[in-house]
Amino acid sequence: MTMAMALEDRSSRWLLVGSLALNLFFIGTIGALVVRHYVMPAQPAATERPRTAAARMERLAAPLPAADAEKLRAAFRAREAAAESAREALNRAFDRVNAALRREPFDPAQLRAALGEVRAARPGYEQVMQEIYLTAATAMSAEGRARLADGPAPRPGTAR
Repeated sequence: MTMAMALEDRSSRWLLVGSLALNLFFIGTIGALVVRHYVMPAQPAATERPRTAAARMERLAAPLPAADAEKLRAAFRAREAAAESAREALNRAFDRVNAALRREPFDPAQLRAALGEVRAARPGYEQVMQEIYLTAATAMSAEGRARLADGPAPRPGTAR
């Protein structure tokens, strides 16, 4: 009987040590998460970029020298109504693509038609934007044109 009790005590002791180690692990993990929550700065919320022609112009104007950025903005203001109208048409076409992708039951013909609308809307938008670029680039300095060629700064988390 003493031999059986000794084995039972030994296994109970190992069970107690294992349980204690597991509890300490969980407490340490929770503690680390709590500390990280209070010590680490909050991550910025993922936001969608505005899908407007004005927002695109601002992204392009940001890295330019001040005088050249103003020339780009002035060229945009002269054609703002046409640019925004074309961009809104493109956005509506993209929205129809998204709606077709989410539709249940899925209809490939509807998606094909929506993609056709995107193909039809994009050239109008690009033509207006290219006219703005041409007008602005003609008046810009060589440095401004070089920076315009480099394009806007890449989005955070993306490589160029």
